[in-house]
Amino acid sequence: MPLLQKAVFHTTVAQLRDLPQDSEYEIAFAGRSNAGKSSAINTLAGRVRLAYVSKTPGRTQHLNYFSLGPGRYLVDLPGYGYAKAPVAIRTQWEGLIGPYLQKRTSLCGLVVIMDSRHPMTDLDKGLIHWFLPTGRPIHVLLSKSDKLTRQQSLETLRKVRAELAEMGEQLSVQLFSSLKKTGIEEAEVVLGRWLALEVAVRPIALPNKEAPGYAGSGGRKMP
Repeated sequence: MPLLQKAVFHTTVAQLRDLPQDSEYEIAFAGRSNAGKSSAINTLAGRVRLAYVSKTPGRTQHLNYFSLGPGRYLVDLPGYGYAKAPVAIRTQWEGLIGPYLQKRTSLCGLVVIMDSRHPMTDLDKGLIHWFLPTGRPIHVLLSKSDKLTRQQSLETLRKVRAELAEMGEQLSVQLFSSLKKTGIEEAEVVLGRWLALEVAVRPIALPNKEAPGYAGSGGRKMP
């Protein structure tokens, strides 16, 4: 079973005092509204509606916890940059998300989802610069990469990687598509390391020794 496909909804947190007490490892997912955050979580978990995908940006207003097993969680943060959200809700987000990202001791990394067609906006950069002093790693998923040609997606990846490299050493980036289901294994390697979980590596198909041109290993069988 892929790494994150054990994920199940655990709880919704509106107050810091309600954060799970048994948590040992948490990975938070953040992104601008409409960047594809919920879709990315659903894709990584292999579920259709684990994280709610809404046509109305800013619908997620609290911290949604998904359990991966004892002491390990994925945390879906409210989307940022939704200007039409009521002032009271935006204030609540700031009072909840800021302290959570800064002080949650079990938080082991932040995944930032960016629309690959519009990456590294001022809001994205602001979040990254704000989170960097925590010393925790940041992994960027360039979502909706299926909307770009291969050449465009690779050029976007190159540019974003270069920009992130100037910000710090704890940043990494990859292409991702929820529609095409691409980038899942690459993301699992990163997240599995953060969660201290083993990632099952698909076996590499070895050449058939009966096939023409097979040179083998000096006649010895592979262990």
